[in-house]
Amino acid sequence: MVSMTDLYDAAARAGLLTPVKVGALIVECGFRAPDETVLDGLALSRDYTIEFPTERLLLAVGDTVEIAGQPYRVREVIALRDGNESRAKLARLP
Repeated sequence: MVSMTDLYDAAARAGLLTPVKVGALIVECGFRAPDETVLDGLALSRDYTIEFPTERLLLAVGDTVEIAGQPYRVREVIALRDGNESRAKLARLP
């Protein structure tokens, strides 16, 4: 059976993920920005979000992450499906 981390590893090798830095740790995550289209171009994403395997990264509200040199603060963390994957809503910092 393929694990969630195996799927993320394959997506990272294919260049589909974005490196997210948390302290000294770098984790490949799915990243969405407000100007990104979703639902096959029918809508725009409204929030900055990252999705990641829960076993590789534990985030809490108020944590700071860095994406492409830009800092973001974690606003909310939600466990997805069976809890092996999480989604964090982010706020871009100046």
